[in-house]
Amino acid sequence: MGDIAIRTVGLSKLYHTGSKQEPYKTLRDTLTEAFLSPIRRVGRLIRGQATGAAELNEPFWALRDLCLEIKHGEVVGIIGRNGAGKSTLLKILSRITEPTHGFAEIHGRVGSLLEVGTGFHPELTGRENIYLNGAILGMKRADIKRRFDEIVDFAEIEKFLDTPVKHYSSGMYMRLAFAVAAHLEPEILMVDEVLAVGDIAFQKKCLNKMREVGKGGRTVLFVSHNMQAVTRMCQRAILVNEGRIKEDGPAGRVVASYMNAGLLNVPEREWPDPATAPGGELARLRAVRVRDGEGRVADLIDVTSQIMIEMEYEILKSGYVFAPNFGVWNEEGICIFASLDVDPAWLGRRRPSGRYRSRAIIPRHFLKEGTLFVNADLVTLDPMTVQCNEHQVVSFSVVDSGSGLSARGGYNGRMLGVVQPLLEWKTERLDS
Repeated sequence: MGDIAIRTVGLSKLYHTGSKQEPYKTLRDTLTEAFLSPIRRVGRLIRGQATGAAELNEPFWALRDLCLEIKHGEVVGIIGRNGAGKSTLLKILSRITEPTHGFAEIHGRVGSLLEVGTGFHPELTGRENIYLNGAILGMKRADIKRRFDEIVDFAEIEKFLDTPVKHYSSGMYMRLAFAVAAHLEPEILMVDEVLAVGDIAFQKKCLNKMREVGKGGRTVLFVSHNMQAVTRMCQRAILVNEGRIKEDGPAGRVVASYMNAGLLNVPEREWPDPATAPGGELARLRAVRVRDGEGRVADLIDVTSQIMIEMEYEILKSGYVFAPNFGVWNEEGICIFASLDVDPAWLGRRRPSGRYRSRAIIPRHFLKEGTLFVNADLVTLDPMTVQCNEHQVVSFSVVDSGSGLSARGGYNGRMLGVVQPLLEWKTERLDS
């Protein structure tokens, strides 16, 4: 067991849809409670007693008999569809949630960055939360002080260091939370995909820091929908499906298996309720669709047809320059291309609030045959922030039916490359 950092046996977690789950009280909760006044504690107790649990509904197993071992120094990607159980696994390993059955052994100090809002106490300042988190990790005050300036510089929140974190924006909170989790020398670092929202430059900074942590011989668990990040950063990947491990092995092989698993294509996604639509304070995504050359929503499109990617979104606050954009990824987790809204009518202009639809046309004879996945983003420019970053939001398949001229000519074998353009050729006979 000396080389094992994480071990789970029969790990299971049961939820009841419609019921209010009682949170698992961690050591952090216990320690931060001491910072609250008795009046606040009584008030919170009263509010808790006044809130009744919702009526129980259907049981739902978020994890079911999950067994795994991760060695010290491994960098492991956890992948799978939304609702597969990835985040629940990290919450149990981070001692935020307790399992229904089974157990998890953790050998080493854990730094975790899961949901924005976990890990800090809102009434304490940024400075106080840094020292508190270090103390929970078992670090001496002198060791925390030695890393303090590095944490603050990385998080870029020096002006707000002595402000209670409840007044931080979600971006500031996330920057400080990641800086603390990555710099206080955890032996095991767990990161859920909270990095998908926020400043793009800081996302790159975080990924670089995670690579550095992994190369330093520490264990990293990285939950992500970004297959390119997983294959580049992780040696090993674990595919979770319906609460169970479906595949475990080299990252490239598992990612390829996941992307090529024969999942049903989903050419259209809508969010009719704006309150639950993905997005931030400035904008929310309302729909993404794939249409064929006839304008029909389609999950199977011939190479001879145009393809339209359509995004509907709602801008909540006026006065910002928006750049709706999307990326198209293939089954191997490779980004084929990305495209931003360059409509001259709105390019560089600040948009008023309201509902918008943006459409982009992919030309005929461009994409290669296979299953393709679309990531949809809503981004503001100057300053650049990501309001929404939805991975694999829709998918479709491109086929070459052979009904017309294509890049294949008369060849029926496997075409190389990531695109399949029909280029103009001219051939002349020289000996005539």
